[in-house]
Amino acid sequence: MSPDGPIRATRIAPFPNGEIGIVWEDGHESYFSGHYLRCACACAHCVDEMSGAKVLEDSRVPADVAPVELHPVGNYAFSVRWSDGHETGIYTFERLRRLCPCCQ
Repeated sequence: MSPDGPIRATRIAPFPNGEIGIVWEDGHESYFSGHYLRCACACAHCVDEMSGAKVLEDSRVPADVAPVELHPVGNYAFSVRWSDGHETGIYTFERLRRLCPCCQ
């Protein structure tokens, strides 16, 4: 969360190359490859609920995985239906901003 409140996205767009682009309220732009975001899924199928340990093996995710559909979740997140059939993850804006490749 930013000092002024929750971080918000003003625009989210999937691209034909499999990337997802996000424009943030503060003007910053993030671009995520489909593979990077799919491997960062934190749902109960991908992360052990009790230990918090990642159970998804990145090597089992197709390199060309891409978003098929994006769905808003309230005003704080979105979910993705991926080309590999996975669709149970929720990506919060706060977490996505932390995952931004250029902010690492």
